[in-house]
Amino acid sequence: MNIIIIEDEKPAARLLQRKVEKLGLQVNTMLHSVEESIAWFRNNAHPDLIFLDIQLSDGLSFEIFEQIDIKSAVIFTTAYDEYALRAFKLNSIDYLLKPIDEEDLEIAVNKFKARNQAQNISLDFEAIKRMLVNPVEKEYKKRFSVKIGQQLKVISIEEVECFYSENKGTYIHTLDNRDYLIDSTLEVVETEINPKDFYRVSRKFIVPLKAVKEIQVYSNSRLKIILPTYKDDEVIVARERVSDFKEWIG
Repeated sequence: MNIIIIEDEKPAARLLQRKVEKLGLQVNTMLHSVEESIAWFRNNAHPDLIFLDIQLSDGLSFEIFEQIDIKSAVIFTTAYDEYALRAFKLNSIDYLLKPIDEEDLEIAVNKFKARNQAQNISLDFEAIKRMLVNPVEKEYKKRFSVKIGQQLKVISIEEVECFYSENKGTYIHTLDNRDYLIDSTLEVVETEINPKDFYRVSRKFIVPLKAVKEIQVYSNSRLKIILPTYKDDEVIVARERVSDFKEWIG
């Protein structure tokens, strides 16, 4: 069986190769750009299976299929979120969300083997590309309801100064300096709010860009965020998130 990996970053490609070969498959070739891949496909027999990263160093990998009629089966490796991934489901394509889990990889490979024995798969790459370039817009939460005694209070997303966790509870702190316990976790809240407006700076805090009053350099290459009214604890951007946070704030 002929297998190739098309992956933007060489270390990621080597890591995926090791995981694939642990499943008893042999990776024959690794490619890292659109240009390199097009040249390779023009001069080599097409493989049985391609592990394909969507975003390559010189463009989207779909550009390969615009120039080469490829009949290989494809397992996408991607960092796109679940909504963009509807494209893969509609086209009966397997995908692996980065970072790639070995168990998920084994499941995807087993699916490929089963489908490969049953039939040849024809993929509509243009349809997938259109959905990824113009993904379906997700509806994010605009309000949260909290219980206060025997009553429910509705808090607009515009009122939120931060979300935080404390003593196994999750709270909303509002711009009028009040705290409300919500029936959720930060992990769930993170999926419900718009990532353009909110960022999870640490395991404890999610903050909206509009509430960031000041950003200070902190110890160990971290950053400290000053919010308008929240003073109960320091809001620190975790060191491993500093780079992404800087990109998020523009």
